Parts: sequence; structure tokens; C-alpha cells
Amino acid sequence: MEILEKMKAIVVTDEAAGMSGMKLVERPKPDAARLASLSGASYGDVVVQVHASGFTWDELTWPSTWTDRIGRDRTPSIPGHEVAGVVTALSYGTTGLSVGQRVFGLTDWTRDGSLAEYVVVEARNLAPLPSDVDFTVGAGVAMTGLTAWQGLFEHGHLRAGQSVLVHGAAGAVGSMAVQLARQAGAYVIGTGRAAHRQMAFDFGVQEFVDLENDSLEDVGGVDLVFDVFGGDIGKRSASLVRAGGMLVTIAGPPEARPANGLAVDFVVVSDRAQLSEIAQRVRDGRLRTNIGQIATLDDAVAAFNATERIKGKTVIRVRE
Repeated sequence: MEILEKMKAIVVTDEAAGMSGMKLVERPKPDAARLASLSGASYGDVVVQVHASGFTWDELTWPSTWTDRIGRDRTPSIPGHEVAGVVTALSYGTTGLSVGQRVFGLTDWTRDGSLAEYVVVEARNLAPLPSDVDFTVGAGVAMTGLTAWQGLFEHGHLRAGQSVLVHGAAGAVGSMAVQLARQAGAYVIGTGRAAHRQMAFDFGVQEFVDLENDSLEDVGGVDLVFDVFGGDIGKRSASLVRAGGMLVTIAGPPEARPANGLAVDFVVVSDRAQLSEIAQRVRDGRLRTNIGQIATLDDAVAAFNATERIKGKTVIRVRE
């Protein structure tokens, strides 16, 4: 009888329990030999030895955490979709990456994720991670950087000279959007809590709106709104979009649309070229990460269930 090697992983089985239902357990390690064989081929997959993993705070509300693409229950599932690590095995027919290569990127939404010692990822969702970029940084910018990039440029069509309102400007995604928008030559207005004002300016906003005390409507017209909040803030933001402008949101279908502009909600996708561009900007100092805390896999459950609010991204260092 074949005995599969084990690995440590965080799993969830109970949707109602939320993050308090996370458990550190042993799970079967991906079978590299079978992956590499023709009979076990899943074309384009690689096994990554995880060095660092990111987790998005609302992942456990996503349907894909609990069911696969045709609606079948897939628990116990391993969350975490941001990964940085080293390729240890290639599936049959995989090209573009090699064993021993440092990589980072996103795992598939409906497959086991990166809060584990090993994860199986489609090679096309990974990019090389330069040797002088730490694994924690790679995991910290994969989803946040891609989300900001795609929201601003692919969906928002931001150009030099335009104005952009970035909600949550001191947050993990918002801070990336602020930096990228400034580099593109845009005028950037940020929003957030009063306590986040200085951090937002540190990341590059030129104006700041305190959502607790200032009037959002005083911003006037902007060419692009980058919304991470949805709800009432997202709805009120629609009226700020100038004619021909855009409201771009990652908070689900917008409840209101600009009178003379467009609104779009999107889900980030992994893109090797964009990941490589983000890594280059990190290397040359143009992009600063917004990592709030780093914890080990053994301490991950406690880190995600922290009693106090953590600023920035929580990254799990799986391997030293």
C-alpha cells in the first residue's frame, strides 16, 4: 500500500465558523511523482514548496473556498491564494519554469491554497521571483499589486494627468494603487480613517479625505474611483465620477453607477508579465509593500484571529 508523505496545512471545514474555524493539521503532500507521470498528468501544474503565503481577510466568504467549479463541496479546503516559494516538481508537459526556481503568484480560487508547506499551482499563474526580493515581500505584493494594477490600468484605463480617488489608501490594496497611480502621472486623492492619514501621505496621496469626519462629496469630480469598500461609500462615490470617467470596484457589483460614466467590478487574475513588472518596481524601490505582520504557519490561526486590528497585509512565513 502506498503511503503518502504528510505536510502541515491550515484547513477550514465550517463556513459558519469563519476564521475561528481554522485548524492546523497534517494533510497529504502533493504527489510529485504522479504529477510528473503521463497517467497523472494535469497539464501545466507545478508543485511549489511554500516559503511565504498571503491570506485575504474575506476569503472565507468566497463560494470558491467551499465548493469547486461545478458546485461540489471541497472541504476540508486549504485557504490562502498568494504564494512565494520554490518549484520542486513539474507536471507532464509543463514549460516555462524549472525545478529549483524561485516564484511568486496566485493559486487557483477553487483549489487548495498556499497556507501549507506545499501547493500545486498552474505554472501560468506564477512568475520568477528575483533573488534579491524576499519571499515575504513576494507573497505580500502578489494579489495586492495585481489587483491595483488591473483596477487602475486594465479596467480603469488610467492615464497621466487624470485624477483618481483611491478608497482605503493606507490599506494593502489601496496603498499599491496610490503608488502605481502616482507613477503613472495621476493626481491621487486617498480616503480612510483619521488614524491612517499620515500613512496615506507616506504612500503618495496628494489629498486625503477622512471618511469619519470629512465630507466625501467635497472631493468634487474625478476621472476614476478605485473602490475597495462597496456599500454606502461605493454608492456615494458614483456621483463623483466625471463625464466619461470610471468607477472600478473589487467589492462586488456596484449599487450605483456614474450618470455619465461607466462602472465595473472585477476579480483579479494572475498575470506573469504584470507580476514581473511589479517585482521589478519592488526591486528598484518604486513600490513599497504594506505588510502589517509576519507570523509562522504554527501561529497563523492565532494571527488571523487577532483581537486587535492589524494595519496592512498579514503574511505567513511557512519556511525560513
